[in-house]
Amino acid sequence: MINLLSDQLVVSKEFYTALFDFRVDFDSDWFVHLISEDQELELGIIDYQSQVVPPGLSSNQSGMYLTFVVEDVDKLHEVAIREKLEVIEEPKDTFYGQRRLLLKDPNGVVVDISAPIPNFQFS
Repeated sequence: MINLLSDQLVVSKEFYTALFDFRVDFDSDWFVHLISEDQELELGIIDYQSQVVPPGLSSNQSGMYLTFVVEDVDKLHEVAIREKLEVIEEPKDTFYGQRRLLLKDPNGVVVDISAPIPNFQFS
């Protein structure tokens, strides 16, 4: 499970549930627990000012980004546009065999949404 620090719990919850198959498992004013429909992936969103946050951490998430591997990047790009989410990079094919879309979540975390390109071979 990954915990994201946030000062926008509701907006963050809406971001991740609009794009991915997360459902809300727990929802409070300091913590939201999301779980994928297949129960394989958990994501926590926690108020960065909560007393349970380890000392010394803040809302700065520099040095990391989240990657979600999906079947159809372009479908999620349509959702991102419809939901007026911040698109950093439109979907494009990469040299390493992935189709990738980059978004920014409400907390400033870069979210890499990637899908394997079928039958891709390195040359």
